[in-house]
Amino acid sequence: MSERPTRRGFAARPADPEHWIKAAEVPARDGDAAGFTARLTIDVTPELRGRIKIAAFRRGVTVADMLRELLAREFPTTEGDPS
Repeated sequence: MSERPTRRGFAARPADPEHWIKAAEVPARDGDAAGFTARLTIDVTPELRGRIKIAAFRRGVTVADMLRELLAREFPTTEGDPS
């Protein structure tokens, strides 16, 4: 019987321990100094979701970018707040 070829599996561990702990470089977004994001989930009606998507399309931006900008305008950082 022939021996199976050794293949690296989908969830195989990296050989170098440094690759276990180092995160990939993520480019920072405007106004996001740390480069990290947090997910926010809200419930909206299908009709409102449609209006939001159309508005983003007409502006040539993604829904996520448009809503990030809207939230940043509505809730600006103030003196003493961590960025």
